[in-house]
This record gives sequence, C-alpha cells and structure tokens, in this order.
Amino acid sequence: MTSIRLDGKRVLITGASRGIGADLAESFAEAGATLVLSGRDAEALDVQARKLRERFGIRAEAVAADLSEPEAPRRLAAAAAAVFGGLDVLINNAGISHPEPVTALTAEAFDEVLTVNLRAPALLAAEIGSAMAESGGGSLVTIASAAALHPLTEHYAYSTSKAGIVMATRVLALELGPRGVRANSLCPTVVLTDMGRKVWGEEAKSAPMLARIPLGRFAVPAEVSATALFLASDLSSMINGTEIPIDGGYGVS
Repeated sequence: MTSIRLDGKRVLITGASRGIGADLAESFAEAGATLVLSGRDAEALDVQARKLRERFGIRAEAVAADLSEPEAPRRLAAAAAAVFGGLDVLINNAGISHPEPVTALTAEAFDEVLTVNLRAPALLAAEIGSAMAESGGGSLVTIASAAALHPLTEHYAYSTSKAGIVMATRVLALELGPRGVRANSLCPTVVLTDMGRKVWGEEAKSAPMLARIPLGRFAVPAEVSATALFLASDLSSMINGTEIPIDGGYGVS
C-alpha cells in the first residue's frame, strides 16, 4: 500500500472511527493524504485524528456527523469541504447491519438500515460529487458489499441498501464522469472487523459461507483499504462506474 501516494489529496472518510473505516484512515494517512474523518463519536474521532497527525505527519481533522439525521449529509458535505477548502476523494464507508430473517423484519429496522446505508451516502456523494465537478474532478469510492451483488439470507434490508448504493454510484459515474469525477464501488465479502466477527463468528454460520469462497477465508480490512487507495489514486484514472469484488472468488462459485 505504501507504494501508492496520495500527497495533496483531500479525503473524507465516513465511519472512520472503527472497523474498515479505521483501517482506511490509517492507510490513507500512511499514503500522505490530507484527511477529514467523520463518524458519530466526536471524542474518538478527535483522538484518532491526533494520533494520525503525530504518527504520519499529515493534516487530519475530525467532523462528527450522525448520518441517520435527515440533514446530516448536506451539513457534512459542507463542513468537510470547508476544513481544507474542498475535497478530492470521498470514501463512503459508514454503514450498519441488523441481521435477521425476513419474517422478523420490522419497518423501523428496515428504515434505519436504508437511511444510513443508502439515503445518507447517496445524498453525500451527490453533494460532494457535484462540488468536485465544479472544481475539476475527483474520485467517489463507495464501500458496498458482496451482498449488493448476490442475495444473502438474513440480510434483507442490508442487501437492499447495498444494491441501491451500488446503482446510485453507477448513476454518479454516468452523470459526473464527463466532468472529471469517477465513481466506483467496492464489494467485499465478510470482513473480519469486530462487527464481522460478531455476525459471522460462529462456525455453524461461517462454514457454509466459507465453503462458497474459493480462497477459503474472509477478507481483512487492509485488503479493502488497499483497493480503495488504488481507486482514490491517479493509477485508476480510467476506471469509472464499476463494482470491484473483494471476495476471494465468492461471486463465481
């Protein structure tokens, strides 16, 4: 990952304080990016930004936001852009999951998942992508899921939300590509974060999924971060409107 440099790139990472988001923040800091870190826990974000500044000598600031709130995407887009005078990269990572069979699904849980996983990132990307188009271009990277491309039991709302944000990202690629803004999605299988281990930690549940992955294992956060770094960099300058699986071959089984 260190061979990819993002010096001078102003990057907003949502859901940055834990899991994949924390690994993204560290990886982008190591690559020299200028960071705006967002999430719900303002205190944790401030600590994280300070540690990244001290460790990597980069510029990093925190902007707390609760993306379940209706106006949060618009406010976050404006606040994040104001920190360093604009953005070159958005990593749309924040998300939630409430695994349950469809027969136990409630309207409240469905609405919460779609608000955080679809409505908020779609509106945030539209706001930031439009500003990027006005200022010469940029890269929008959506952290989606293999569940966006392949149905997964007990993930009705989650799969629906991730499929929706993949299509939203495609539309952004189509509309904003002519103005220099690239938009792409990453679709990892299970990633071994704390949340991933909580949901998939029992062998009875993980074994059937692992049996469908030719590489025989789940992903780790660094594998998502490495691909996000590539999409954020000029090395991917001709990649637009696509979904990149990070799934060990899950999609071909």
